[in-house]
Amino acid sequence: MAFEGSDETYADHPGVLVRPPRLYLGGLILAFALDALWPLTLFGSQTSPKSLYVAGGLLVALGLALGIAAIRALLRAGTNVPTPQPATAIVSTGPYRLSRNPIYIGLSVFFLGIMIAADNLWGLALLCPMLAVMHFGVVLREERYLTRKFGEVYLSYKATTRRWL
Repeated sequence: MAFEGSDETYADHPGVLVRPPRLYLGGLILAFALDALWPLTLFGSQTSPKSLYVAGGLLVALGLALGIAAIRALLRAGTNVPTPQPATAIVSTGPYRLSRNPIYIGLSVFFLGIMIAADNLWGLALLCPMLAVMHFGVVLREERYLTRKFGEVYLSYKATTRRWL
């Protein structure tokens, strides 16, 4: 399906470079593969594994809770969750009251929690370029798409709600 823009017709999806869950899964796989080849730790021997598991586990739980709450808000509004599918509504309830990208924040917190629990420095190093891909290849493309599709409704939401936190 396509919709009319000011002077061109656009496909009814944001055209992101990568689906975010796949990016984070790829980052996890790459971080553990690099760690198997060349182990680098975040904290080394000065921190007990139990404290890393607890801290990482809390972040994993927080990331999951945020992501699940955001997905539920999208589903309640009747809009699509997968990035390549058309958006049918602007959601400003639940976690979307505080951030325009709570699922992506949840994915990042979840990823960071796993890397802390695993004491894997590679994951922290990979998170920076992953966030750049998210920003330029996903979020900015979604924002342009939502502006084209929803116009003033999205611009109003964008003006009152932070992109991240």
